[in-house]
Amino acid sequence: MTTLTVSGRVVQVLSSYLTDVFGVMGNGNVYFLDAAEKLGLRFSPVRHEGAAIAAADAYYRASGRLAAGTTTYGPGYTNALTALAEAVQAQIPVVLVTGDAPSSGARPQDVDQAAIAAGLGAATFTVTRESAGSITRQAVEYALTKRTAVVIAIPYDLAALKAADEELPAPLAPTVTHDAGDLGQAARLLAGAKRPLILAGRGAHLAGAAPELRELADRLGALTAGTALALNLLQGEGYLGVAGGFGTDTAAGLMGEADVVLVAGASLSPFTMRFGHLLGPDSTVIQIDTALQPTHPRVDLFVSADVKSAAGRILRMLDGGPSGNAWRAEARRRLAEGPAHHPGADETTDGRLDPRTLATALDAVLPERRTVVQDGGHFLGWAPMYWRIPRPQDLVMVGTAYQTIGLGLASAVGAARAVEDGRTVVLASGDGGFLMGLSDLESLIGAASSAVVVIYNDAAYGAEVHQYGSQGLTEKPMLIPEVDFSGIARALGAKSAIIRSLADLSALRDWIDAGAKGTFVADCRITSSVRAPWLCEWMEASQAAKAAVAG
Repeated sequence: MTTLTVSGRVVQVLSSYLTDVFGVMGNGNVYFLDAAEKLGLRFSPVRHEGAAIAAADAYYRASGRLAAGTTTYGPGYTNALTALAEAVQAQIPVVLVTGDAPSSGARPQDVDQAAIAAGLGAATFTVTRESAGSITRQAVEYALTKRTAVVIAIPYDLAALKAADEELPAPLAPTVTHDAGDLGQAARLLAGAKRPLILAGRGAHLAGAAPELRELADRLGALTAGTALALNLLQGEGYLGVAGGFGTDTAAGLMGEADVVLVAGASLSPFTMRFGHLLGPDSTVIQIDTALQPTHPRVDLFVSADVKSAAGRILRMLDGGPSGNAWRAEARRRLAEGPAHHPGADETTDGRLDPRTLATALDAVLPERRTVVQDGGHFLGWAPMYWRIPRPQDLVMVGTAYQTIGLGLASAVGAARAVEDGRTVVLASGDGGFLMGLSDLESLIGAASSAVVVIYNDAAYGAEVHQYGSQGLTEKPMLIPEVDFSGIARALGAKSAIIRSLADLSALRDWIDAGAKGTFVADCRITSSVRAPWLCEWMEASQAAKAAVAG
């Protein structure tokens, strides 16, 4: 067998699962990166260690393919923790390869990295000379099976030593289970429904269940909807759009009238459920998910199963042909007559752009073949509400699981590496989050063949202004000096423009018409006077919860 170091053995096994590694070089992972280059993995450098995991996370979300991030030990490792926590919370398979304390014992500067990871919910797999390959394979299989982030730790004193020869087992084959009895009950409930609704989540997308769920909806005459992470998965006749705060009130009203709701691969988060107001009190809720138990108290019937397999089984259990379309006809009429999203205002009190008007105009300008990366912040609803998102994997929403901002630029790097069909990566970020990740604007410029960065620049942490400034708290810590992001972008090699009016979008349009090559940064000066409807819902729910506790 070929002589490999411990680092080389780790890379050898990883190369059977992935092609891309993102990271920052340091003395704890320098031998790993040397082996990665020699064995043909593509390394994309980033400028902050947190970007290593955020990029690998977004790479998976955009492509469905595993990627790895890598950092040195100690400060490099701890710099990556926020992105690692987001991946764990969002149930994204990702691998962090990091250096660690020597196998002979910790040095004065070492910290207990495995304990830190455990606190975030991530398992650590520390390799040895004897079992570097098998431990690496165990870690990757764990990440893929559990849909979570894992840490592969290479002790500092072992990284360059010769690894023992190993006979590695074949990768595990995925298993699919379902409970036929519960599926029979689900089929009977759906067959008897007068106003059925199928609500699909990311689990349905990952399972490839869209064809079965669309056919099931047609057979039942059901309306369909998706969570933000399954946007447009079930688009077609009867499609209501996004469930939750990003949807229209008309669509939400129709969802609330459903008598039987099939929830396919969705966890029913508070945002999806409009904080308890999405579904009617008398609706029967069926949930099919790979989880082991229901993920929401509204679930009446739970089936632990692969969504694609289960939907196919239900289809075979149904008698007869398609049901009537009265429910769909009513939905079409009401959606046509009901109000859509607010179009925004042409003028605002402070003379800055209304973000809704801006979002609508941007949708018309941006390339149709787009993958949107959405950072966290007050503005996070404008893309799923106002932009055409072709496929579920073309909306990469980061930070929502862990409630963080600042991962957008790093995530755009991962999405840029994942997109291989000429699509333009479009990053939507706020000025606060953009400043947090600013070092990786250079990484994006280097990685992307075509990228547009839209900065909703309100010179503030907008969500905090609306939530707490509106309560009379001082806004001084919530305000940011207005930064010229356009100037920074040009200094790093991107094209850019300050967007103070819709007419200023001509610069972006000209860049797109010229081929959309490289990176364009649109520094959009928006008003802070517009409060997003999803944030209004969240604030009302928070106030109601506080009142309940106080009362």
